[in-house]
Amino acid sequence: MKLNNTNTLFAATTLTLLNACASAPTPTADVRDPYENWNRKVQWFNDGLDDYLMRPVAQSYQWVMPDFADQGVSNFFSNIDDVGVTVNSALQGKFAQAGSDSARLVVNTTAGLGGLFDVATLIDLPKHKENFDTTLGEWGVGTGPYLVLPLFGPSSVRGIAGVGGKMVTNPLQYVSGVGMIGILGAVDKRADMLAMDKVVNEAATDRYEFFKNMYLSRDRSMGGVGGNQVNDPLKPDEVDTK
Repeated sequence: MKLNNTNTLFAATTLTLLNACASAPTPTADVRDPYENWNRKVQWFNDGLDDYLMRPVAQSYQWVMPDFADQGVSNFFSNIDDVGVTVNSALQGKFAQAGSDSARLVVNTTAGLGGLFDVATLIDLPKHKENFDTTLGEWGVGTGPYLVLPLFGPSSVRGIAGVGGKMVTNPLQYVSGVGMIGILGAVDKRADMLAMDKVVNEAATDRYEFFKNMYLSRDRSMGGVGGNQVNDPLKPDEVDTK
């Protein structure tokens, strides 16, 4: 069985570009972000792609899709994601949560008609947020430097493994001819984030710094390295700005 060609291309592009920059960190006052020069260029590329392709397509998608259909598509991809959530809950030793996640997956796949309806939440089987990135954190692996990935956006060195793990645990990767479904998922995800655009544009004097700090703050609030701070980027107030 082979991975979906689209995501394989995304992964290959990301790894190739990362290899090109990994050997030459740029001196910076922020030790969390030694590859700032690279990161800013990649964000510029991602922003351009979003301005000219993703945002217009997402806006058109949101305009033509009835709310119930839009929610159904979001539910479908959330249900697919629960495969990886279940695996990573188990890898983290959260076996009760893994049981709940697997039950949620079964209920929504069957009673929810392939995940189009979130029946599980109605019967107290909540959605959890776990991936291989958080699993590595629970195992004590540090986040590493901040990185902006082509197409994927804000991440970290450890986050690359999270992207790879998500691909491997996505069952759609092993079904031939589902490239359009993956594109639909990306468009649906971008459409769900349209409401944030105005907030970002009004709040961000420097879009790069805004997204970097938002990502690093979220990562730390989620327990970035599972309570083990070894090799974890320093907090902002620990950074030498001299």
